[in-house]
Amino acid sequence: MQPADLDEVYALETSLFPEDAWPRRMFDEELAHPTRQYWVLVRGREIVGYAGMMCIPPVADVQTIAVASGHEGKGLGSALLRTLHEAAIHSRGTEILLEVRSDNHRAQELYKRFGYEHIHTRPGYYGDGHDALIMRCELVPAGPPQRSADGRTIHGNR
Repeated sequence: MQPADLDEVYALETSLFPEDAWPRRMFDEELAHPTRQYWVLVRGREIVGYAGMMCIPPVADVQTIAVASGHEGKGLGSALLRTLHEAAIHSRGTEILLEVRSDNHRAQELYKRFGYEHIHTRPGYYGDGHDALIMRCELVPAGPPQRSADGRTIHGNR
């Protein structure tokens, strides 16, 4: 993510999270902070997703992750989350945390597929009174792909 991306990112942020959108200046501040890393996902010339994390080893924290409504269900959230995990490992992170709205079941399922576990709840964290679920995942460096017992299927580590 670059400063030139922020108008488009902010427009996506406010459309996806009307009640919880970050202020525009927060994106500027995040990009300037040395412990933060941010990415955009572009299809054609349009930003259709973005994600960011903070890493102060050994702990990384997902600051934000979002995919445009018209692009959900295509594996883009998984690609962004995988990018965050790889960057956290590269930055010497051994675990990664995130907060997710208690009513965002689709995101919770994505995180569970990546090995996240619910470790705590922050009651009424979001402005509309919804709880935040704190989830944690142990980061495992990607290893070489492994073949199944029949030798035909390759399984990659998360």
